[in-house]
Amino acid sequence: MKAMILAAGLGTRLRPITDNRPKALVEIAGRTLLEITLSRLRAFGIREVIINVHHFAGMILEYLKANDNFGMRVEVSCESVLLDTGGGLKNAAYFFLEDSSRSDESFILHNVDVISTIDLRRMVQFHTENQALATLAVQDRQTSRYLLFDQQLQLCGRRSTRDQKTEFVRSSQQVQALAFSGIHVISPRLFAMMNEEGVFSIITSYLNLAAHGEKILAFRADEYYWRDLGRPENVTQAALDLKQEIIL
Repeated sequence: MKAMILAAGLGTRLRPITDNRPKALVEIAGRTLLEITLSRLRAFGIREVIINVHHFAGMILEYLKANDNFGMRVEVSCESVLLDTGGGLKNAAYFFLEDSSRSDESFILHNVDVISTIDLRRMVQFHTENQALATLAVQDRQTSRYLLFDQQLQLCGRRSTRDQKTEFVRSSQQVQALAFSGIHVISPRLFAMMNEEGVFSIITSYLNLAAHGEKILAFRADEYYWRDLGRPENVTQAALDLKQEIIL
């Protein structure tokens, strides 16, 4: 199984920490966010990873080289212009389609700026058993942007608390508003279905595909630790959690 780490963002919410480094190299208890994510994937058995980069890209390349790619095959997808999550993934499609004998093997897409104990094995098993196109780790927690799922845990819309806007792409009698955790399991079938070009969010693709009946599912991850590391105070809290062994 392969994986992609989304690490190209500017890290604006992490300033001033990211004034002189990419967010992937921000440290928690002496370990970078990139190392933590790679270690999580390696513990799951993944040995082949592609990372998209943009902001201070050279620093990430030097860091990987200095650490011998942490014993993994690591490819780097350099973005001269930020492509957002969907555009970044589509730009890296070659990595997942290069081996025809494995072209139907699902892969993990993981934000570099989240830390969690979400059970990736359970998530992949859920994805496989349900023959989903994509499976998203979600939790019942507060956020400014919710994804909406029906009783069968299929994506049917989204809701923003910032502008009080709700969008439905599929009708449903009852919906659950859940917070996305930045971790996906995806079938490579997705690439042939992505009609969007250039800069776009992967959520846009998911909503468009859900509208056409494709199975975009929620994996409920409420029982697991999860933290967004997009702000300095969250990085500080994660370091405390690590010290107290809340994060295992």
